[in-house]
Amino acid sequence: MGEERATDGEEVMRGTVRRIADVNAVDCPCGVARRVFSREDGGPVGIHHVTISEDAQRHYHKHTTEYYVVLEGHGEIELNEKRVAVGPGDVVFIPPYTRHAARGKLKIINVVYPPLDTADEFVEE
Repeated sequence: MGEERATDGEEVMRGTVRRIADVNAVDCPCGVARRVFSREDGGPVGIHHVTISEDAQRHYHKHTTEYYVVLEGHGEIELNEKRVAVGPGDVVFIPPYTRHAARGKLKIINVVYPPLDTADEFVEE
């Protein structure tokens, strides 16, 4: 009997496991992201593992809600010009139109709803 191969979207809807280390890293306004589950997978949220850079860019989204779960390190999150210290175990809620930037040596899981559309990423200079 032949092995059935699902597309990525079908695989996610059936349930799957992905290893963060196996996902290609891409630059993002916050640093470097591994988009473990993304829009292409067809699921309801995106899940990104992000290494925050010291020179993260402040940005916002018009249609995207994000949750940052801090896994490692210490730093701060800027939310509409208010700065808050963050560390392991902290969870940050970022609704649409919130100008934000994480700074410091941090590793986070970013839960993105709906899954990220890069056209909805507006970087401030």
